Amino acid sequence: MNRVIIIAEAGVNHNGSLDLAKLLIDKAVDAGADIIKFQTFKSEKLVSKVAKQAEYQQINMGQQGGSQLDMLRKLELSQEDHHELITYCQEKSIRFLSTAFDMDSIEFLHSLKLGLWKIPSGEVTNYPYLRKIAQYHEPVILSTGMCEMSDIEAAIEVLIKNGLSIDQITVLHCNTEYPTPFKDVNLKAMSAIGDKFGVKIGYSDHTEGIEVPIAAVALGATVIEKHFTLDKNMEGPDHKASLEPDELKTMISAIRNIEQALGTGHKKITESERKNIEAARKSIVAACPIKKGELFTEGNLTVKRPGTGISPMRWDEVIGLIAKRDFLEDQLIEI
Repeated sequence: MNRVIIIAEAGVNHNGSLDLAKLLIDKAVDAGADIIKFQTFKSEKLVSKVAKQAEYQQINMGQQGGSQLDMLRKLELSQEDHHELITYCQEKSIRFLSTAFDMDSIEFLHSLKLGLWKIPSGEVTNYPYLRKIAQYHEPVILSTGMCEMSDIEAAIEVLIKNGLSIDQITVLHCNTEYPTPFKDVNLKAMSAIGDKFGVKIGYSDHTEGIEVPIAAVALGATVIEKHFTLDKNMEGPDHKASLEPDELKTMISAIRNIEQALGTGHKKITESERKNIEAARKSIVAACPIKKGELFTEGNLTVKRPGTGISPMRWDEVIGLIAKRDFLEDQLIEI
């Protein structure tokens, strides 16, 4: 059984506090996540002075027409913070990951030797960014919110042209709205991506609740990414579209159950159900008293539990035979 990789997306939900970031790590560990992911950026390298907040950010921040730059400056993690968080993750036995949002941050994360890259949806059309990451020849997880198939194809071509093999690429279906309306999830697109490009597939979820990631696992997702927070009511751009720790734990538990439930695809009797065959299946029995020498007929035979006698699948074989002894009503027929 292949284990689904579950990324607990802390993102910027630490609100710039190293203590909150560590608490998020604790909660991710308790929930059973494989990876906790943060975001690495220098605000001035990421957005211009005139960039306005996205609509969902304005709503969540309560700042109509607010500046992205002002918002992001408060959410940066320093290089020292990264080193401390990596050490803390090692102590807690969870993998640290972060997404770079500018070229300098890519170089910094490379120096940390994380061995895995997460490319966010907003960078799918950023050729220099994709090229730089591909040249490190390390596995990539690519989110595809706001994408057409042609965007995904172009990004994969850049990654492969610059040093990656197709088996190093996992593509996450995603919708970049916070929260994503269920009608816009289009979860079947995840499978279509896998079929078209021959890549491993997964799902990065921004819906409210936990149903869609669980469904994605049932459809073949190998990676699930989900935002989480300590408290949805905290101030910040992503808290309201995130799970709280108990919800994250419930989601991960459900995913692990689905992993087991998917099985091999080979239909067979399991050991757990084998003991119930005799009690649940039926046998051919006498519908009424039958005397030795009488013919077995549709009228004097019937089918009842238990399944310890002749299978009803042999009905036509038994009809017309002669009874070799007397049978009482409900006795199992012998031939």
